[in-house]
Amino acid sequence: MYKLLNHTVMKRYISVVLFALSVVCVGAQKLVTVDRNTGHIAYGDGESLTYTVRYGILTGGKGYFSVNDTIINGVRANHVVCKGVTSGLPDVFFKVRDTYESFIDPTTQLPVKAVRDISEGKYRYYDEIVYDHKKNKVHTIKKGTEDVPMQTLDIVSAFYHARNNTFDDNLDVGDTIMYTTYFAGEVFPLRIKYRGRECVKTKFGNIMCHKFSPITEVGRAFKTEDDMQVWISCDGNRLPIRIQFDMWAGSFVCELTNYKGLMYPIKTI
Repeated sequence: MYKLLNHTVMKRYISVVLFALSVVCVGAQKLVTVDRNTGHIAYGDGESLTYTVRYGILTGGKGYFSVNDTIINGVRANHVVCKGVTSGLPDVFFKVRDTYESFIDPTTQLPVKAVRDISEGKYRYYDEIVYDHKKNKVHTIKKGTEDVPMQTLDIVSAFYHARNNTFDDNLDVGDTIMYTTYFAGEVFPLRIKYRGRECVKTKFGNIMCHKFSPITEVGRAFKTEDDMQVWISCDGNRLPIRIQFDMWAGSFVCELTNYKGLMYPIKTI
C-alpha cells in the first residue's frame, strides 16, 4: 500500500507542483499565455522553498525548490533545481529521488537547458534537453533533435514564468493559463483554470491566495478532472502555499513548511 501511495503522489507532486497540467476545454473565457510579460520579478538568486507531503497524519516526502544564478554557454541564467524525495516509513517501501532542473534566460524567461533525473524504486530515467528557440527545436539525449512550437518551455520554467507573469490580480474567475512545454519526450500543453481567492491557514499565519484548478487525468490516480487544487500567495512572491490531491487512494496535501531568500515579505492577514 505504501509503495502504491508513495509512487503515485511523488510522481504527481513534482510534476504538478511544477505545473504539469493537463488539457482543459477553454470555452468562452480568455487565455493567458507565455506572450504575457508584466515585468514583475517574483523570485531571484538564493530563493529556497521546502514542502512537506502528507497523507493524513503520515509524512510521506519532501520537496525542495532552489534558485541560483549561474553562467551557461557564456550567458547568465537562473538555475532552478526542484527535488522530490520520500521520507520516513514510505521511504523504506518505495524510495524516490527525483530531480528536475532548468536553466532559464532571465531576459527572455525561456529555458536554455533542462534536466530530468528520475529514481523511483528500481525505475531510472535521465534526459537533458537543450532549447534552440531561434530554430524552434530541442536537442535531447533520448530522442535527438525535434521540432517544437515557438516559445516552448520545460515544466520548471513554465512554473517560474507563471510566477512572474500570470499568477496575478489581473485574472478573472474561469480564465485559463496555457503554456506549451516539452516534457518526457513530447510536446505537452499545460492549462490551469483560475478559481478565485481563498485564505489559507499556514504555520506562518493566514495567507490570502489565488486558487487554481489544474485539470487532472482521470484514471489510475484521480477520480475526476477537478481533483487537484493549488493555492498561490497573493503577495509579490507568488509562492505555491498548498497543493491538494484528491485521489482514489485518499487525499494528499503538500504544504510550504520553510523558505528563505524571498524577494518580498510574505503577507499574512
